[in-house]
Amino acid sequence: MDTLIAQLQRQFRDYTISLYHQGFLDDQFTELKKLQDECSPDFVAEVVTLFFEDCEKLISNMARALDQTGNVDFKLVGSSVHQLKGSSSSVGAKRVKGLCVTLKECCDSQNFEGCVRCLQQVDIEYKTLKAKLQDLFNLEQQIVQAGGRIPQVDI
Repeated sequence: MDTLIAQLQRQFRDYTISLYHQGFLDDQFTELKKLQDECSPDFVAEVVTLFFEDCEKLISNMARALDQTGNVDFKLVGSSVHQLKGSSSSVGAKRVKGLCVTLKECCDSQNFEGCVRCLQQVDIEYKTLKAKLQDLFNLEQQIVQAGGRIPQVDI
C-alpha cells in the first residue's frame, strides 16, 4: 500500500509541475492551494468548479453577442472578457488569462474576426484546463483513498 501511495504522490507531483511548466497554471493557483486545509479539503476543487461554470456562461454570452452579425455589441463582449480575465487571474489559469488579454484588445479595436478567433481559443483552452485539473483532483482523491497525504509541491 505504501508503494502505491508513493507512486501516486510522485505522479501528482510530476503532473502538477507539468501544468506550471506548460503554462496552464501560475503562482495564483499555488496561493489558492494554501487556503485549503483539513477543515475545507475540497476548497480548491469547489472554487475551480465555480470558475468553470462562470467560464461557460461568459463564453456563451460572448458567443451570442458576436453572433449578431453587423450589430456586435463590443462593449458587452469586452465586459464579459474583463470578468473572465479577472476570474482566470484569481484561480491561476494563466493561459486563459493571456488569451483574455488578446480578446480584450480585439474588442477594443472592434476586430470582429479577431474576437471570434480568440473566443474559440479561449473556449478550447478553458476546456483543456478543466480536463487537466479534473485529472489532478482525481489523483488527489486516489491518494487520500489509499490513506496518503497530498504532497506539497514547490514550483
